[in-house]
Amino acid sequence: MPIGNIRTLDQVEVHGKTVLLRVDLNSPVDPETKRVTDDTRIALSAPTVRELAERQAKVVVLAHQGDPVDFQNFLPLAQHARLLAQQVGRPVAFVEDVVGPTALERVAALSAGEILLLDNVRNHTEETVLFEKAVTLTFEQQAQTTVVRKLAPLAELYVNDAFACVHRSQPTLCGFPVVLPSACGRLFERELSALSKVRERPDRPCLFILGGAKIMDAFTLLGPVLERGTADKVLTQGLVGQIVLKAAGKELGEANDAFFQRKGLDEFVPAAGALLAKFGERLIFPVDVAVNGDEEGRMTAQVDDIPTDAPIMDLGPQTIEQYCAEIESAGTVFMNGPAGVYEDEAFAEGTRRIWKGVGKSSAFTVIGGGDTIQAAKRFGVHGDMGLVSSGGGALILYMAGVHLPVLEALGRPAPTG
Repeated sequence: MPIGNIRTLDQVEVHGKTVLLRVDLNSPVDPETKRVTDDTRIALSAPTVRELAERQAKVVVLAHQGDPVDFQNFLPLAQHARLLAQQVGRPVAFVEDVVGPTALERVAALSAGEILLLDNVRNHTEETVLFEKAVTLTFEQQAQTTVVRKLAPLAELYVNDAFACVHRSQPTLCGFPVVLPSACGRLFERELSALSKVRERPDRPCLFILGGAKIMDAFTLLGPVLERGTADKVLTQGLVGQIVLKAAGKELGEANDAFFQRKGLDEFVPAAGALLAKFGERLIFPVDVAVNGDEEGRMTAQVDDIPTDAPIMDLGPQTIEQYCAEIESAGTVFMNGPAGVYEDEAFAEGTRRIWKGVGKSSAFTVIGGGDTIQAAKRFGVHGDMGLVSSGGGALILYMAGVHLPVLEALGRPAPTG
């Protein structure tokens, strides 16, 4: 079944066809050896690659590696090809080229069932975020870039399985659907189907748990999910919870105030105050916290009596119990961001208990974001979630209802002629 106006692999014939498959293989690497340290995204991409090869497509894989902001880890994809081959269970050829003569010859020579990974598309200026932001191109203009003009004539179908890139507007993501019939891959299909249900028609009560240190992500989500009624309640924790506490008039003490000033967090307090004024009963903040009492170690403090010199590090026991009770009765749980500084075992209790509660919940559960997923893995509940989203920023923006270029591009009518 299509998802809205986006076709899936069930609606396309691939036998004997050359398929351009855009995936997200972007992985963390060791800063010294430059070797991939976590192949999760490679493993997530493998099922679509395998299916296309088993259905006798000629599979040309396009992918990127590296940070688009600071331009770190823009590496060749040779090791990604080896790791992908292990996950797919079939040979994956690699060419250190994208649109040069060698790459084009290798694409043209592919046989049915073979897989070829081209090199890092972010080595091309056309594909970098700097170019994306500095010179905004329409989809039609993206279709005129070198990567699309060179590769599209050799292919008969474009498949996008890079849900984590759905918020980008770049030629390998939005240019190919202008000139080739397109569909989404299995990972993209699974994430979009699950997230659209949570966003539009969640099982009730629908609970959002927002925490961690990525404040902009949380405040991108808070207003929309409360305004639209997606979230029946939002539980706040981590720095998000502290901002809401401050907006509620609680004194966090000199140590936490100084941290707020250093990190520029006070700028979010007015927005939190406006949300509290409008959605007070649905926007929940901690009633007690765990602070670092230096020699005393972990200490519990009520939010009306936080020691002036003690940094807030975790949720307190009353809040943990309250939040776990909310989770137990929920029909849907969306979680982004840990409860505290869980890397320090003395302050891991809140994150551990919340994550364990979500893991054993009968609700449909969604988690996303690097810190959130790492915490789930640490506490052994990663495999218990309904959906572990591959997206970070993409997940947040989709749930906030922001326009996403890749969804628009894939939803276009198939080109004619």
